[in-house]
Amino acid sequence: MNKKLIYMLLLMVFSIVSVGCSSDSEKGAGKSSSDDAVELEMYSWRTEDRSAYEKIIEEFENENPDIKINFQPYESTEYNTILTNSLVSGTGPDIVQIRPYSGSRTIADNGYLVALDDVPGVLDIDESYLEAAKGSDGHVYGVPLTLNAGVIFYNQTIFDDLGLEVPETWDELIEVSKKMKENDITPIAQGGRDAYLLSMLHGVISPSAYGSDYVEDVIDGTADLQDDRMVKSLERMEELAEYLPKDFIALDDNDAQAMFYAEEAAMYINGDYRLETFETNIPDIPIGVIPGLKDDSSGEVSVMNWVDSSYGVVKDSNHPEEALKFIEFMATQEFGQLFSDNLNRVSAIEGVTADHEIVQKINQASEASSTPYLMLVHFGDGSPSTKTIFEDALQGMYLDQITKEELLKSAQENADRAAEEEVEELEMIEEDD
Repeated sequence: MNKKLIYMLLLMVFSIVSVGCSSDSEKGAGKSSSDDAVELEMYSWRTEDRSAYEKIIEEFENENPDIKINFQPYESTEYNTILTNSLVSGTGPDIVQIRPYSGSRTIADNGYLVALDDVPGVLDIDESYLEAAKGSDGHVYGVPLTLNAGVIFYNQTIFDDLGLEVPETWDELIEVSKKMKENDITPIAQGGRDAYLLSMLHGVISPSAYGSDYVEDVIDGTADLQDDRMVKSLERMEELAEYLPKDFIALDDNDAQAMFYAEEAAMYINGDYRLETFETNIPDIPIGVIPGLKDDSSGEVSVMNWVDSSYGVVKDSNHPEEALKFIEFMATQEFGQLFSDNLNRVSAIEGVTADHEIVQKINQASEASSTPYLMLVHFGDGSPSTKTIFEDALQGMYLDQITKEELLKSAQENADRAAEEEVEELEMIEEDD
């Protein structure tokens, strides 16, 4: 497969409109400085985590003075194109943050990453986490960082001022939203300009509608995306629109966060990784978290989970030995604890205990009952992916351009096509072997 075709395939698989960048680095950015320490370039899309990563990296460098790591984060919406340009041209970083599931498979399958199966500690990580960082060949190409949860953040002061109880069910969520709207408070700060925000929103509220059994039925083939339970989840998405900001489809996530910061909105729905951002930017506002809404049928709280990104080593790195040494560090309990403490996240490394009370609450709820981020985990493959088709169509649904039934029909047709392509690709890999 030529490089131009690989480049186009990578851009099609990666989501979000991105802008390119140029680099003056030599092949495999790692280089030796004047003091003979090897310098490694590390790419990420977590600009808001720069200070935390620099603290963690400093701990590694103190133990390994012969290695220096330059943590270079880019805007999330630009990252995919920047990474693709670097990988295809061979002028990129040494260590890269990798999107989970289909994102890691695509890069690994095109030969850009080093397999990590032999790196000490990597295979000790929970197998379900490692699945998010594997190539189609079954090898592990990244060290998973954390298990994310889709949650509902809320401003405790607003609830207290209005005398409202924190909702635990869908009906209660709608009821408190009505009360907030009556008091000129936007119930939920939500953007929709970037379509992925809508599939995230759906992922958080939908388990209460379709229950945990639905996902299992989809996986074993006894149900599909046009199932009545999925239709019910979209009915809830339609109902929720009344309690989102006016013209929310034109708002991006920064706009939504700004509303939450200014206390113009009482709730905000996204991944639990926003906790550190909120506590940094609005430390004086008491924030609570609803890990998930209770399932209509079972009464259990179903927390939407997915494995976050992982970090891998670029095969073209000039210093693979040093890069792998940092990857080995990332698979240790020391790194996991540093990661959890500095970023208020649940580490993927066994034996790490979160200190933050809210993080503990989310973790306990996830352990009790969780369900996967359906679109990302099971429908992220294909060009375009069914996830992309689904979330783009959600925008259309809110703009009255498509019905929910048409949306699900389109998503299912794409899922069928993607499944056929995956079978063909696996057959090609087996033939090459």
